[in-house]
Order: sequence, then C-alpha cells, then structure tokens
Amino acid sequence: MPSVDPLAKQNTEDGKKSAPLNLGARPTIEDIYIEHLSYLALFFVYLAYGTALLSGYLRELYDRFQFFIGLQNDPLRSPPGYAPLFKRLDYFWLTKMYQRIRDLFERPISTVPGTWINVMLRESKDENASFYFTGEEKRALNLASYNYLGFAENKGPVIDAVLNTIDECGYACGASRMEGGDFQVIRDLEKAIARFVGKPAALCIAMGYATNSTTIPALGGTKGTLIISDSLNHASIVCGSRDSGAKIIVFKHNDPQDLERVLRDSIIEGQPRTHRPWKKIIIIVEGIYSMEGEIARLKEIVAIKKKYKAYLYVDEAHSIGALGKTGRGVCEHTGVNSDDVDILMGTFTKAFGSVGGYIAASEEIISYLRHISYGSLYGTSMSPATAQQALSALRVIMGEDGTNSGQMRLQRLHDNSNFFRNSLLNMGFHVIGDKDSPIVPLMVYHPAKMPYMSRQLLLRGIVIVVVGFPVTPLLLSRIRFCISANHTHEDLEWALKQISELGDIALLKYGLGENNPEYSKQKND
Repeated sequence: MPSVDPLAKQNTEDGKKSAPLNLGARPTIEDIYIEHLSYLALFFVYLAYGTALLSGYLRELYDRFQFFIGLQNDPLRSPPGYAPLFKRLDYFWLTKMYQRIRDLFERPISTVPGTWINVMLRESKDENASFYFTGEEKRALNLASYNYLGFAENKGPVIDAVLNTIDECGYACGASRMEGGDFQVIRDLEKAIARFVGKPAALCIAMGYATNSTTIPALGGTKGTLIISDSLNHASIVCGSRDSGAKIIVFKHNDPQDLERVLRDSIIEGQPRTHRPWKKIIIIVEGIYSMEGEIARLKEIVAIKKKYKAYLYVDEAHSIGALGKTGRGVCEHTGVNSDDVDILMGTFTKAFGSVGGYIAASEEIISYLRHISYGSLYGTSMSPATAQQALSALRVIMGEDGTNSGQMRLQRLHDNSNFFRNSLLNMGFHVIGDKDSPIVPLMVYHPAKMPYMSRQLLLRGIVIVVVGFPVTPLLLSRIRFCISANHTHEDLEWALKQISELGDIALLKYGLGENNPEYSKQKND
C-alpha cells in the first residue's frame, strides 16, 4: 500500500514566467442562438416563469391559511424542540413548480430499455402528488436512454455470458472488495478496461456516481490542493470536489482560454492567506457533457496541463464506448495520447449496458485509490453479473468475440447521431452539441413547451427527456435526445417527422435552417 498520495508533488513556478498559449476563444452555440431569438420570444419565456411563480406563491399563501385555521397540518412544522428537516424554499419548488410536470419524469417501463419500450401508463387524482397505474401500456420509440451501443438487450452472447456467471457466482457479493466481495470477473474487467483505454491499471467501483464522489476526495484531500473544474461538470464531480476539502475554482465551460487564465492566476497568487505554492493542481473535465452534447476541447486542455505542470482528470461517462473509431473515447476522438491524461474515469452504465464505473491510471495511483477511496474500501463490490455484462460488452467492442459486431455498432451510432442532428438543424430547430456525439439537445427555451412536447410525443409513441431550470440556465430549457446504434434509419425518420410536426405547432423552429452556423459547420465536416 502506498504511504503517500502519488499526486502530491509541488507544482513548479513555470506558470509565473510563461506567456499564455494562443488558444482563441469561441462563443457558445447557446449565445449564438439567444441572439437570434426575438425580444417577444424572450418576453414570453420570462412571462411563463413569472406566471408559474406567482401561481405557486398564491397557492402557498392559501396552504398557509389552511394551516393557520387548522384545516391542514403544516408538513414543514417540526415537533417542539426539533430542528426543521426541510427547507421551505426547496419544498415550495418541489410541490408548487416541479410537481406540475412530474408526470414527464420517472416513467416506468416493463421492458429492457432498448429501441422500442413499453411505457406503463399512469394517472393522478391529486395534481401529480401521486400516481396510479391504469393497467395499459404504450409501445414507444426510446429516444431517452443511454443505450448507445444497444447492449441493453435480453438475448445474445453477452446475456448468455451473464446468465452463466449468475449460475456460477450468484447475483450479488454482499461485501466490499476488501471484505470478501472480490471476484475474478471483476479483476478481468479491470485488466480489460485498462488495456482498452491505454492505461497500466484500473479500479472498478460498483456505482458510477460514487466513482467520482469517492475517488476525487482521495485524490484531492491533501492540504494545499487546488481543483479547477469546468463550470458544467456533473454533480458527482461537484460532490467529490467539495468532499475533498480542496480549494475549488471553476472556469467557463469548455473554454481553454479561460482555463489558462484561471490556472495562471492561481499559480501566481498561490494558496489563500499564505500565498505558498499549491502542492498539486487537478483539472477536471468531461469527455461529453451530458446536458450539452458537447465534446471536450481536449487537445488544448492537455497543452495547458503540460505547460503549467497540472494533473488532468477526465470523466468519460458518456464518451467511453461512444466516441472514437474504435470506441476508446474522447482521447481517440480528439487525437490525444492517453498517456497525457493522468486519470481516466468512466462508467459502465451507458455504452456497456451495465452498472458501476472505473478509474484508469498508473499502477501507483490505482494501488493508492484501492486502499484509500471510500468506494473501494466500504462500498459494496460490483455483482459478478454486472461485471460480466460490462466485460462481455467490452470484448465485443474490442472485437475479441471474433466478430465485427462492435465496429458495426460504433459506425451505426455515429451515422445515426449525425443524421439525426443534421436533420433537426435542417428543419430549423436550434440544436447544440458536437458532431458524433450521441446526445442531441434541441433548444426549447419556453418552459410550457417542454411538457407539451413530452406529452404529445408520448401520445404519438416517442419517449424523450426534457430538461429545464434549475438544471439548466433559466432561458435554456431543452429536449435531450439520446441516440442508439440499434435505431434504424426508418425509426429515426419517423421520429423526425413527428418532432417536425409538433415543432411547427409549438413554434420551435426559429427560422435558421441551413443558415444555422452549427448546421453549416457540421455539414462541411
């Protein structure tokens, strides 16, 4: 077991002397689109939020009056002598705002999350506070799941291998890796994923969220650590960074120029109060940002990391298995050597159709994390079945199953994603994200149009994800389409027809079409 943190080396002061790299800034596509929105459209967005808030506050006043006269009990009132368990503002948002559109989320299905799914229909008699099942099901095209390569299936060689593992090892382990919850299939998975991403070693953790939230505190827990994080990093990264106790500074989303400014200023100023040099600086970014469909500008970020002697941690939850000619993620896609990234994190919950996550790095770092990370020490180990699912899918992607199925899935995923994205752009929708990304966000802006599109598409047999404030900025509500290799061209053409018809009704086509700068760029690519 290593006795010291392998990242704990003092940053050099080269940054104090170096001139900034000429990286160039670029406006976000959201900024470009906002400029094309009319003042009338923006006015109605603010009016919708204002109306919803006013209605919510009026209902809150009515509820308080009911509490005052004793007709109802105040759910936020604590027993005498006890502190309140809930924040009133959070409760207000959940019951008066989110509850109105709660039927759009947590939709139960009775099938595997494949291309076509059966949605279990439900109704509510108390304004979405609770639901009951009607007993009916709706067959629908799935544009909402992270089933990028189509491994969320219930037949085929991958599932056969999982069933054999269940017969041999059972369903679960019931312990952490350190306490008897280790299996050979998990060790085989660690070796395979390390080889796949080009790292000497890897550590598997049973939960994707916990991979970040328990690993980052182990890496950043040393006094004198600075974490520089992308402003749109996932909640698991935010949670892990805060738990580490390190100093955290954010930089503008996917903006290498701002990253260099933040990094250079931090090295010059040093630690708060003492101004001593930082012992280590860790830059944390994602391969694909799940709400934007945007791919990290990794080449520029690596150049900055090398120049200022910082460490780089890349979250590949959505990019591993989905980007690159052979599915090896954002490094392969951007032409970056994996040796230039110190820590590669990824999950098995998306392209692999399983659960859990991994950290891939040097032997020294992995040995340290194996004995320090809470996810490894105390978290229950991956079940043998889920490890086998990830391992078998990985072998298909690498072609080690003796077929070209993995390569064909990757090619279909890229073709489907780019066809779907360019079709939406050509129709006049505002679409953000990058070429080859399986996440295709369509900008809605108006909060009332989110439930309209979601409910109407479900009636037509399509399931989508909608995202709005506070997950996104107030003006940037959106639909997030997730494309799979298992979608056929006919599936996508039919879905695009339905989306186009509803887009006309909801006035979501903001008129750019082929004049859309993003459409022109991707068409030329």
